[in-house]
Amino acid sequence: MASLLYRLGRLAFRRRWYVAVFWILVLVGLGAASAQAPEAPNTAFSAPGIEAQRAFDLMDKRFPGAQANGATARVVFVAPKGQKVTSAENRAAIDKAVTQAAQGQQVASAVGPFQAGAVSKDGSTAYATVTYTVASDDLTDAAKDTLRGAVRTARDAGLTVETGGTALADSPSPGSTGEIIGIIVAAIVLLVTFGSMAAAGLPLLTAVLGVGLSITAITTLASTFGLTSTSSTLASMLGLACGIDYALFVLSRYREERANGHTEEDAAGLAVGTAGSAVVFAGLTVVIALVGLAVVGIPMLTKMGLCAAGAVAVAVLVCLTLTPALIGFWPRAVLSRRYRLTGRRVQGVFGNRGSRWAEFVQRHPFPVRFTAMVSLIVLAIPVLSLQLGMPGDEVKSTATSERRAYDDLAKGFGPGFNGPLTIVVDAQKAGDPKAAVTTIEDRVKATKGVVSVTEPRFNKAGDTAIFSAVSAWSPTDKKTEDLVHTIRDDRSRTIAGTGATFEVTGTTALNIDVAQKVQRALIPYLIVVVGLAVLLLLMVFRSIFIPLKAAVGFLLSVLAALGCVVAVFQWGWGASLLGVESTGPIMSMMPIFMVGIVFGLAMDYEVFLVSRIREAYVHGEGAGESITTGFRYSARVVAAAALIMISVFAGFITASESMIKMIGFGLAVAVLFDAFVVRMAFVPGVLALLGDKVDWLPKWLDRILPDLDVEGAALSRAHPAPTPRAGTGEPD
Repeated sequence: MASLLYRLGRLAFRRRWYVAVFWILVLVGLGAASAQAPEAPNTAFSAPGIEAQRAFDLMDKRFPGAQANGATARVVFVAPKGQKVTSAENRAAIDKAVTQAAQGQQVASAVGPFQAGAVSKDGSTAYATVTYTVASDDLTDAAKDTLRGAVRTARDAGLTVETGGTALADSPSPGSTGEIIGIIVAAIVLLVTFGSMAAAGLPLLTAVLGVGLSITAITTLASTFGLTSTSSTLASMLGLACGIDYALFVLSRYREERANGHTEEDAAGLAVGTAGSAVVFAGLTVVIALVGLAVVGIPMLTKMGLCAAGAVAVAVLVCLTLTPALIGFWPRAVLSRRYRLTGRRVQGVFGNRGSRWAEFVQRHPFPVRFTAMVSLIVLAIPVLSLQLGMPGDEVKSTATSERRAYDDLAKGFGPGFNGPLTIVVDAQKAGDPKAAVTTIEDRVKATKGVVSVTEPRFNKAGDTAIFSAVSAWSPTDKKTEDLVHTIRDDRSRTIAGTGATFEVTGTTALNIDVAQKVQRALIPYLIVVVGLAVLLLLMVFRSIFIPLKAAVGFLLSVLAALGCVVAVFQWGWGASLLGVESTGPIMSMMPIFMVGIVFGLAMDYEVFLVSRIREAYVHGEGAGESITTGFRYSARVVAAAALIMISVFAGFITASESMIKMIGFGLAVAVLFDAFVVRMAFVPGVLALLGDKVDWLPKWLDRILPDLDVEGAALSRAHPAPTPRAGTGEPD
C-alpha cells in the first residue's frame, strides 16, 4: 500500500498540470450537468416496516388525490380579549377568510371551524384546516399568496391569526453561513500551525474543490435518486471537515520529509506513501460507518449516509492526487519561513508540548487514564434520561407564525391538540362499514387519555374512514407514547365483532414508531460497523489491543457527546447560547447519526496518531520512546486537525433546521472529546500501561493477516533520510 501510494504521490508531483486540469475539468463537467439536471421531486419521509407508515400508504391508496404527505395549513383564529370567535362579526370574518383560502390553487379542501366544530370551549380560539394536493415544496407562489391573503383578511377584521402546518413554513437554511465561519476559523488554525500562507491555503483549496465535486454530483443525481437538501448538507459538512484534515496530514508529512533532507519530489512521494496510507484507512472507516446507516432501514437515512460517504471518498481521492500536485506548484512556499531562510531544522523539538505531554502520561498512566474515563462517564450521565422524538413547531422561535399557532392551539384546545393521533379504519371486509367505524370510534374515545375524537371521514368507496383522537398530553409527553401503545394493544378488543381493522398513524405516532425502529437497529448497526472497523484496524496495526482500545475510546466519546446533546437540547442547559429557544425530545435519528459519524471520525485520529507511534515502534524504538516520538510528530497536527473539524461542525449550529443544528453541535462536541480527551489522554495512558504487550498478536492470526505496511517500513528502507548536518537538531 505505502509503496503504491509513494509512486502515486511522485507521479502527481511530476504531472501536476495534468492532475490540476483533470480535477478542474471534472468540476466543470459536473457543474454543467447539475445545471441541466431536472429539479429533484419532493420525496416524503418514509420508514418501511412500521405501523404508522403502513397507515399512510393505505391512505394514499384509498384516498386518491389527497396525498397523506400533502401540504397542510392550520389557520388559527384568536378573538380579541373579551370577545368570542362565535360572535356574528368575527364569524363572518372567519368564514370569508376560509372561502378565500379555498379558492387557491392546488387546494384539496378547506374546512372552516364552524363546519368542523373546531372551536374551543371558551370560544376564544378556532381553527380552519386547508389541505393541498401536493407537498409543501411543490406549492406554487400563487397558492401561498392566496393563503396569505386570506390570513390578512381575517387580521384586518381585528382577529389574531397565525398559520401552522407545512404550507407556509420557511424552508430550512442549510447553514451556508456556518460553512463560511468554519472555513475562516480553519484558515486561522492552518496559518498558525504552518506559519505559511501557501501551506494554510492548500488544504482549504483541496477541501473546497472536493466539496464542490460532491455537491454538484449530488445535485446531478438528485432527481434520479430522490436526494434532498439535507443529504447535501451532511455531505458538505463531512466532506469539508475531512478534506481539510486529510490534506493537513499529507502536507505536514511533506514538510517533515523535506526537513529530513529528502528532495521535493521524494518528500511528496513519501508524504503520500505514509500519511496518505493513514488517510486511506481513516477515510475507509468513515465510509464504512456512513454506508452502514443503511442497516436502519430508513430510506432518507440511507441516502444521507451514502451521499456523505461519497463526499468523504472524493476527499480521499482529491487528497492523494491534488495535494501533491499543488505542492509541486509551491514546493518551497509551503515550508516554514525559518526553514526557507536557513535551510535548518528547528532546534529543541524533543522538548515541545507533544513530547512533554507524552512523557507526563507515561510517568502517570493510570491517573491520566482514570481521569479521562471518569470525566467522559460523568458527561454521559444525561443519556440515561434520553427521550427520542421529532421536535416540531414547539421548538421553533416565537418569532415564527408556526410556533405562535402551536401555542394558541395548546392554550385553546389542550396540550395534546397539536399532535392528534390519526386512526385509519379499513372496513373493506365489514358487513356494515359505517356501523363498524362508529363502533371503533366509540371504543377509541372511551380509552383513558383520549379527550376527544373527530367525526370520521369516508373515502368515495365508503370502505375506509379516517378520524383523529386527541391525547390529554402533549405530543412529546411519555404518556402520549403510552397511549399509542394502549390503543394498539387493545386493537383486538376494539375491532371485535366489527369485521374491520384499524391502524394508528399521524405525526406523533410516526415519530414514536421511528424512534423505536432506530433503537432496535442500533445494536445490529454497532455490531456491523464496529466489527468491520475493528477488523480493518486489526489489519492496519496487526495488534489485538489497539482495535479494542479504539472501540472503547469511541464509546466513551460518543456517549459523552450524546450526554451533552441531551443536556442542551432536552434539559435546556445553555440552550439560549446556541439559539435554541425551546427544548424537546432528541431527534430520533440522532443517536445512530452520532454513532455512525463519530465512529468514523474517531478512527481518523486513531489511525493518524497510533500509526505514527507504531511507525516509530516498527523502526526499532522502544514502546515508551515510540509514544514520545509519535506525539512529537503528530500531537500538534492532530490538535490542529481537531480544531478545524470542530470549527466546521460548530459553524452548522447557525442553521435554522433543528436537525442540522443538533448534528453540528453533537459532532463538534464529540470531536472535542475524542481528539483531546480520548486520543491525547486515554490512548497514550493505555499504551503506556501495556508497554511492549500492545503489539501482541496470535501467531496463527499473524500468518493470515495481509501486510499492509501502513507505517511505510519498506519505504524507509528504500528511501532512507540523508544524514543531517551536525547541530541541526530535529525536523520541524
